[in-house]
Amino acid sequence: MTRIRTVCVYCGSSPGADPRHMEDAAALGRTLAEAGIGLVYGGGNIGLMGAVARATLSAGGHVTGIIPQFLVDREVMLADVQELLVTEDMHERKRLMFERSDAFVALPGGVGTLEELVEQMTWAQLGRHDKPILIADFGGFWSPLIALLDHMSSQGFIRPGMTVPYVVATGVDEVMPLLENAARLIDDLSEPDEIALQQL
Repeated sequence: MTRIRTVCVYCGSSPGADPRHMEDAAALGRTLAEAGIGLVYGGGNIGLMGAVARATLSAGGHVTGIIPQFLVDREVMLADVQELLVTEDMHERKRLMFERSDAFVALPGGVGTLEELVEQMTWAQLGRHDKPILIADFGGFWSPLIALLDHMSSQGFIRPGMTVPYVVATGVDEVMPLLENAARLIDDLSEPDEIALQQL
């Protein structure tokens, strides 16, 4: 089975209106560190981004921050991470975040977080990757999006055979078990193809 070694966390550069969002972000960072899983994130030191990264570091975990040059000052870059990559633009940032991650988690955030999540879902839908995608629906934050996805399916815009692959966690303690189970299922689905290739 392919082991999840790094998780990309998409989240807001703001703390949000509910203090629980910051608490959940920090708890997720500690969870990743305790599991020996590296964090890949957007490189900022404020909001949920800063909370998840600082908590990962404080718990002894490895953090890779990836941030475009124009956001270095605006998002207050976290310089304490083990690996910091400053990119020319957002496209390079997103590509590197994808390449360096084995799975994706979306914490609460704004339109940037939404765009990053939906891009990974679209790529998976089109067969461009099979990395697990998890929506952290803590406190029901993403419930409107999940309802919209169901509505798209019922209206025929997400056709049978073109489903959007994702799992949903309602608490931090569910994140790693769900990701690991998703990775196992992906591996199980790919095994017949691997055996067939070996027999050719």
